[in-house]
Amino acid sequence: MEQHNRTSRGSSFRSKRPYSSTSPRGGNFSRRPRAPGGGSAGGYSSGSRFRSGGGSGGGYRGNSRGGFRRGGGGGGRARSTFDVSQYINKNPVKNTPEEAYTNTHLFNDFGFQKPVVSAIERSGLTTPTPIQDQIIPHIMEGKDVVGLANTGTGKTAAFLLPLINRALTDDKSEVLIMTPTRELALQVEQELRKLSDGMHLFSTTCVGGTNMWQQISRLKRKNHFVIGTPGRILDLIKRNAINPKYFSAVVLDEADRMLDMGFILPIKDILKNTPATRNTLFFSATMSPNIERLISDFLKNPITVSVKKKDITGLIEQDVVHYTPHDKFTVLAGLLKQADFTRVIIFGSMKHSVEKLSIELNEHGIKSESIHGNKSQSQRQRALKRFKDGDVRVLVATDVAARGIHVDHVSHVINYDLPGTYEDYVHRIGRTGRGVHLGKALTFVR
Repeated sequence: MEQHNRTSRGSSFRSKRPYSSTSPRGGNFSRRPRAPGGGSAGGYSSGSRFRSGGGSGGGYRGNSRGGFRRGGGGGGRARSTFDVSQYINKNPVKNTPEEAYTNTHLFNDFGFQKPVVSAIERSGLTTPTPIQDQIIPHIMEGKDVVGLANTGTGKTAAFLLPLINRALTDDKSEVLIMTPTRELALQVEQELRKLSDGMHLFSTTCVGGTNMWQQISRLKRKNHFVIGTPGRILDLIKRNAINPKYFSAVVLDEADRMLDMGFILPIKDILKNTPATRNTLFFSATMSPNIERLISDFLKNPITVSVKKKDITGLIEQDVVHYTPHDKFTVLAGLLKQADFTRVIIFGSMKHSVEKLSIELNEHGIKSESIHGNKSQSQRQRALKRFKDGDVRVLVATDVAARGIHVDHVSHVINYDLPGTYEDYVHRIGRTGRGVHLGKALTFVR
């Protein structure tokens, strides 16, 4: 939301107070995988373990029990050993609608201002989802909350609606929303625009890959919402473009992914400089020890609401595809020529290899686009739009696309390179099999 019609000398974004912080460090990649939905190691599988190699840079080494752990330094990507069966599920449970949920509230019951109620009606929202039904009353009361919910449960509206309502009743209200990826930040911005249309509320979205000076200029004006990734938010705080002490509420969306990506120190630096009186809203798919510590350090008597859906891995057909070092691309190209591969996301491990693979696919007549960290935000948005619009049927991506990108009717997810953790695997394959549609996931193994 980049509309502005006034300036505010008292805004939090004009402070010249110096600020110092600690640089972020890498995340924890030591979690052990578990088998996703059963299934025997049949089909393409020829044994209980496989070895993965190729590529360059730091790798991930599997331990003897099939776990993931970060590989050591030195040249070359470390070979890995994994349990093949974790990538096989040939008999997924039919993706039926979730068990019926009985709401205790309608949208009119939350006490929203009339403009918010009108925006809800225009958006086509009829009945609150379970996370909205259970958590909105607590946010309206100004309580700290922890929402445990998967993507696609309506959690964005669950925190935006009460915060928009607060901004309408308190013009001094300033909210910080942090997300793990640029794409998710932009999706939150789009949802905010839709739900606050015509209310004269203003925001700035602060993510990497875009012009920082434009963001600094917009932050000089009054903003009710600042949305961004922790790294860019911290950069802007260091430049005195944002003063965190004025935020009355802070939202961490997909907090588990932010911690996995190594943002724990920037998040702590940002939170410790916000007012003790702020409201803090955590939304996460999992409750890791690091999340628990953050909650203990920064939330006040939080209310926890859990509406976790059943494990998606049991709902997706999964198998492995064997290859040799000399025929990996040939095997992939053969798969993509099959008629049922109508809309495909291919995951690679490294930025340069993802770009190279996309170019090679195009050279072989398979229209594709790529998304990775070396592309500017505008380039990533154009690539995603072409994929959504059907101009290309293949999107090659690093794990930046595993969260925050929602495309309907993805027929297949292909793990061309192995994921770094089991959680990464789950988020990757979750791009397919959405709603009532069955999905398929294939993992390349040697």
